[in-house]
Amino acid sequence: MEYQYYISAWIYKVLYQADEDFALFLHEKGYGKNDPKLYKLFCFSPLNFGKPILWKSKKLFEITAHHIELQISFDVPEAASNFIKGLFMQQAFYLGDKFNGIDFTVAQVEVLPEPHFTETINYRLITPWVVSFQGEQDKYPDYLSPDDERFHSLAIKHLVEKYNNTRKTTEILPEQIHLLVTSPFKRSGFVMKPGTREETRVIGNLFDFELSAPVDVHRMIWNAGVSEKSSSGFGWVNFNS
Repeated sequence: MEYQYYISAWIYKVLYQADEDFALFLHEKGYGKNDPKLYKLFCFSPLNFGKPILWKSKKLFEITAHHIELQISFDVPEAASNFIKGLFMQQAFYLGDKFNGIDFTVAQVEVLPEPHFTETINYRLITPWVVSFQGEQDKYPDYLSPDDERFHSLAIKHLVEKYNNTRKTTEILPEQIHLLVTSPFKRSGFVMKPGTREETRVIGNLFDFELSAPVDVHRMIWNAGVSEKSSSGFGWVNFNS
């Protein structure tokens, strides 16, 4: 079972229950200054549940672990971290569809320290990096791979626009960001809105990369993912040592 859509929906629900205005701000307006460009302020890791039992024929997995970890990062001011931490403490929720799922109770919430950022960092993608292009006459977007000549320019364009629309101080230019893919890529994706008329599969890529950019761009990537659709779990990264 692909669970990323359900986790994203749960995060929005937690925010909505605690502070309706904050949740609507995240979900509808992002952190941007321009309404046509809506950027989401968070990303999340895959669930860490050890080695599940796979049921390939049913596209399901059976979890035997009793302790499961999930990391969520928010690209918000540091002063908001304790507020957000409090929202997720003692939460109970169901993760899954109407046929299959599991009941969770949040047992512990911990704020992790921020890593040290430099202008050049080597990353490993833990969830796929989505770069898409949709022409005016296209019904559906084209999900690009790193060997497409449009990938690098559109990936950098997204980062520049995301940064400039979420910061009120300085703006950056595309020339300030340099991307180098340092490993073979693997196509991977998630199903969005499963079981509905809007169900669609979003495809990205997993690979290692080196990125040179202003330090605050790296901080944004760490806190809100590097990809399009980061609030759906795309573009979660770790440092690649």
